[in-house]
Amino acid sequence: MNTKQTNSSGLARRDILKAGGALFVSFAVPFSLIAGVSPAHARGSNRPLDPAALDSWIAISKDNQCTVFWGKMDMGQGTDTGIAIMAAEELDMGIDRVHIIQGDTALTVDQGGASGSTGLQMSGVAIRYAAAEARRVLLERAAEKLSASIDDLKVIDGTVSVISDASKTVTYGEIIGDNHFSTQLKWNGKYGNGLTLKGKGLPKSPDQYTLVGTEVPRKDVPGKIMATTSFAHHIVVPGMLHGRMIRPSVAGAVPISVDESSISGLSATVVWRENFLGVVAESEWNAIRASRELKVVWSEPGPQLQTNTKGLFDYIRAAEIKKATNTVDEGDVDAAIKGAVKTVSAEYEWPFQSHARMAPAFGLVDVRDGGATIWTDSQKPHSVRPGVADVLGLDIENVRSIWVPGPGSYGRSDADDGATDAAVLSAAVGRPVRVQWMRNEGIAWDPKGVAAVTRGQAGIDKDGNVVGYSFATKSFSRVNMRSRGDKAGSVLTGHLLGRKPTNDYGSRSPEQSYRFDTMRYTEEVIDPLLKVASPLRTAHFRDPMGPEVHFGQESFIDEVALAAGMDPIEFRLKHLTDPRDIAVVALVAEKSNWQTRVGMNPDAGSGDIVMGRGVAYAQRNGATNALVAELEVNKVTGRAYVRRFIVASDHGQIVNPKSIKTTIEGSIMMALSRTMTEEVDFDAEMVRSEDWNSYPIMEMDIVPEAIDIHMINRLEIGPRGAGEATTRIVPGAIANAFFDATGVRLRQVPLTPERVLAALAGA
Repeated sequence: MNTKQTNSSGLARRDILKAGGALFVSFAVPFSLIAGVSPAHARGSNRPLDPAALDSWIAISKDNQCTVFWGKMDMGQGTDTGIAIMAAEELDMGIDRVHIIQGDTALTVDQGGASGSTGLQMSGVAIRYAAAEARRVLLERAAEKLSASIDDLKVIDGTVSVISDASKTVTYGEIIGDNHFSTQLKWNGKYGNGLTLKGKGLPKSPDQYTLVGTEVPRKDVPGKIMATTSFAHHIVVPGMLHGRMIRPSVAGAVPISVDESSISGLSATVVWRENFLGVVAESEWNAIRASRELKVVWSEPGPQLQTNTKGLFDYIRAAEIKKATNTVDEGDVDAAIKGAVKTVSAEYEWPFQSHARMAPAFGLVDVRDGGATIWTDSQKPHSVRPGVADVLGLDIENVRSIWVPGPGSYGRSDADDGATDAAVLSAAVGRPVRVQWMRNEGIAWDPKGVAAVTRGQAGIDKDGNVVGYSFATKSFSRVNMRSRGDKAGSVLTGHLLGRKPTNDYGSRSPEQSYRFDTMRYTEEVIDPLLKVASPLRTAHFRDPMGPEVHFGQESFIDEVALAAGMDPIEFRLKHLTDPRDIAVVALVAEKSNWQTRVGMNPDAGSGDIVMGRGVAYAQRNGATNALVAELEVNKVTGRAYVRRFIVASDHGQIVNPKSIKTTIEGSIMMALSRTMTEEVDFDAEMVRSEDWNSYPIMEMDIVPEAIDIHMINRLEIGPRGAGEATTRIVPGAIANAFFDATGVRLRQVPLTPERVLAALAGA
């Protein structure tokens, strides 16, 4: 990607910050609608973004406020507050003086968007180095101004004073206010998650921290609680029209003819380009009516999806493997298992799941004069920019993408699709167009979480030792759609316009440190059910394929432990090799008051309700977590209810313990919903899940009574991602607790009352 980043409106990054603390972009949309922060004042002349320039990352205003330009965005976990903490720590400024501008391609360098839980782990470390360099430059200039040596200076809340003469002081704002640092950093030449920065100034050592590691209230919460935050769906700009898409009732069908006279009374415009079909109107209600009333003749493609909900897992088992990879292959596993005294084998099933955002896709785009301005709630706004440019055939330098808070995120949802829909409609009518998908579109047509079958096989010798261990995942691809909408072939709009789909074959293996005498992990990927414009196209969901894979892995570990005659935690501690992994498993055992036993709970209860507990553990992207679920099962109603979760977490260096706790809670809640209620229903023609009745998500009666979180703080290794690490261990812990309570093994998600009753009856 070229480092030059401008925008179609002619507004320069350095000139957008206006005196008075308000930022104005195209159509005079208030800054509060764009980012919800108070930026520093103006900082000088027009210049392109340059990752090697300190001024691309940090600005200090005359009134001693700091603005950090962060090339990611926060998904509601408080990551932006974590970035502010890291910058404030290095600058020795109060947290209230540090403001974050995020996810605007005209103002921030591309740091990859929110992905892989890399917000603090990678982009935060880059900001830390930039802030340390800014402090070094400021202290050098302060030393000149105060006629003192740097060693004789101290900084408190952005004010520099001379230690030997307290009467001599100067603020950062007085040193540099609104001007450039004009200082270069070293960067590694990589945009995205992997971008790194270094300067002459070195960050503090952990023993010097005064802010990092303390509980800091999130900056975004007051606006959300007091309803002063404007979300993406609230944005209105002058001259804006409303758009709606028109989708076929049968997957694969395309429009053959359109009767525009059927909506003549609605003052609506039909936009029909190849297989892309939408309407635009002055009012949103007329756009909705037009989308419903427009008479369209569709082709008859016949059943396209090849199977249905009931036949899904047999289809996966029988499907041709398009790519197979052994990610671990040590020793002759097959021979070891064949020669074992005892063998264990099991399969586990995970369905398609929808992102099911609380409000479906949104996009507001103004295409004119060879450029485009985009307002999007995508978690990768820097990728929406090239995606829209690709769809419309625009020069990327004339496209600007502005991130705005939205009502849901986590993975490659329908947000990118909404933006590209709006772009095509705007280009057709020559005015800004706002698109909001309907609820049925959001669940039926968004990219789905991957459906998978995992299978384990193990051999055990006469002494209870595991001599061979094999675990395989067979699934649809987690990158059938790219993790970002940066290409036309990776968005539904592009498919409808005839662009080649960007299907690739990707899966995931368990991430852990178990060691066995011989072991093999295998990934097998199959083709999508429909390759073009599919309602079952698959893409990244929160913790891409982590829950699918670790549901099977951690359930199977328990089954192997039972066959080996060992307690589940005892078995894990015997076979884990990473000291951090051992520490979290031991900690969760201690905090849950784990009672060692082999087999189901002897004190589960003899009435209608029985009790059990189960454990699961996994690594993810430098973090490691263990979880115990305490579960009650009503044998009459089939209701399985988690009363309490106990978590042991190691996310490296803790920047803000308050945010990590709430992030873990949110991650567990989302995974709990996916484990207990969520499953896409479909037949050979179409997805039939299209509302909260046909695709239920968890309600308050599923929320546990308590989530007890116990954190290990490892200052020496830096922060590690917390946004996804606990997601993957929830399903396995619950399934293991179900076995502990009932003696019955559930190997298919979700654990609905109907499925629970069927399993108990079958036992």
